Amino acid sequence: MRGKRIVLCASRKLEEMTTLIEKQGGIAIVRPAQGILFSKEGELEDEIRAVIAMRPDWFIFTTGIGVETLLEAAERGKVKEEWVKTIQHANVAVRGYKTAAALKKIGVAPVASSDDGTTKGLIRSLNEYSFAGKKVIVQLHGTTSPTLKEFLEENHAIYTELLPYRHVAPDPEVLEKLYEEVIHRKVDAVCFTTEVQVRFLFSFVKEQKDIEWFRQSFNEHVIACAVGKVTAEALYEEGIVRVVAPELERMGAMIVTLSQYFER
Repeated sequence: MRGKRIVLCASRKLEEMTTLIEKQGGIAIVRPAQGILFSKEGELEDEIRAVIAMRPDWFIFTTGIGVETLLEAAERGKVKEEWVKTIQHANVAVRGYKTAAALKKIGVAPVASSDDGTTKGLIRSLNEYSFAGKKVIVQLHGTTSPTLKEFLEENHAIYTELLPYRHVAPDPEVLEKLYEEVIHRKVDAVCFTTEVQVRFLFSFVKEQKDIEWFRQSFNEHVIACAVGKVTAEALYEEGIVRVVAPELERMGAMIVTLSQYFER
């Protein structure tokens, strides 16, 4: 990694990752693409009441922290018991072991789950079910899931997203600077630690810049590095075909894996 310029899109653990990069001989560049995360609180409690009244046929949960945040909001709104019963009376699908563990605490066992922790794996598990005319609530972390939305719409589900958090987009000047650095090959790799970072960056480029040139720059010159499967999947969905990701989904492992990739 000696002399390589490595961009960090994260907003946390920057000091630790910078130290790891510098120990490998690299140069860390911070370009936060995470945005600011806000809990929706009172608004979320109203959304939960609306879902309870809807009596959904399906719930699809994608994050453990999302499950827990919804339960906390239901308790604040004094509808926790009705919320849990509403989930228990529906079919439930999950992505990820943390999500399944959070649901197990309230006595909910999913009928479908991702075999590899990705959205595509989740969709594979849902293929055997009919969703025509079914009311489906999809819990997401902070941004939409285009692949899951497309699957449910194609299968004629009545699709409703439930997002416990709201993201405020990152500084567009930071995204523009990162775009210029990628297309002009002023950096050697860009590290993404959440799906949200990928969505914000690529949405900005699609709206303001040349997305094809941007994709080409990643696929031919600049390495896209992801902390884990879900983040890597978001990059693949955006048309990036070369993604470096560690087996162990940790930030430190990501930096080590990227260093090993450069050595090879």
